[in-house]
Amino acid sequence: MNGLKRATEKNLMIFSGRSNVQLAEEVAYQLGTNLVPTSAYEFANSEMYVRYEESVRGSDAFVLQSHAAPVNEWIMEHLLMVDALKRASAKRITVVMPYYGYSRQDKKHRGREPISARLIADLFKTAGANRLMSVDLHADQIQGYFDGPVDHLVALPILSKYVRKKYGTERLAVVSPDAGRIKVAEQWSKRLGGAPLAFIHKTRDITRPNESVANRVVGEVTGRTCILVDDMIDTGGTITKAADALIAAGAADVIIAATHAILSGPAVDRLKNCNAREVIVTNTLPIPSERHFDKLTELSIAPLLARAIRAVFEDGSVTSLFEQTD
Repeated sequence: MNGLKRATEKNLMIFSGRSNVQLAEEVAYQLGTNLVPTSAYEFANSEMYVRYEESVRGSDAFVLQSHAAPVNEWIMEHLLMVDALKRASAKRITVVMPYYGYSRQDKKHRGREPISARLIADLFKTAGANRLMSVDLHADQIQGYFDGPVDHLVALPILSKYVRKKYGTERLAVVSPDAGRIKVAEQWSKRLGGAPLAFIHKTRDITRPNESVANRVVGEVTGRTCILVDDMIDTGGTITKAADALIAAGAADVIIAATHAILSGPAVDRLKNCNAREVIVTNTLPIPSERHFDKLTELSIAPLLARAIRAVFEDGSVTSLFEQTD
């Protein structure tokens, strides 16, 4: 037989941008490997430079970057890392973005607006990404913006396990901060033994970002410990107003649980001073030490990301990760 045969071996390599190195190191540790050494810096005019310090040819590359503030800088670095991998002949490139930047701009509310979440997907595809992986997308339809596989991971098992262990003996209710996220609240209810559901009826002026008005509580919360669940906390206005509305409606206590702790501007002060007993988040975004406060609990998303990366690398099922009971 003519020709050359070579038994190929798959080579998993983990790369990290500079926005959340600690999370990337945790993920690499869970996988029993190390981050690939990378040089990254800014030129005098603020342009970025990225270079990998070892060969990536033929690798199954997973490049992790949290789109934290300053969002535009870290997205640009992420894109450059993907482009560098493509030009260095990585075999497959999976973009791991624990928090998907611009995910709230997933549709047009008014004329002459962009659909920025779609643009982000297009940029990564153009840069050379073969696959996207993210945690708790703001809207499910974002999965369809990328022309390729998208692994939509959920932090619910991690958050609900903690809540059930700490508050499972109390009379609970699961509360969505608005009617649009009631399906997520239903999943929480199943994890918490069928706890009753409620939601906050709110109004929002689309011309005034990060502002909403909590009008009333819909559902029975009197005398219950309310688990107030959301995908993110940005300035904290929506979630703290919801907590106050629940206490005013007769709730015994409020526990806030959210995946992405953006914590912009006045968020920390608002959360410190609101009626919630505890604020539970994950480390999809880095939280500087000066933004920590007494009732903030941070859970690691690294085990979830590591299991998903391993499943993709081994051509296993990512979906099965969420079909298991915790």
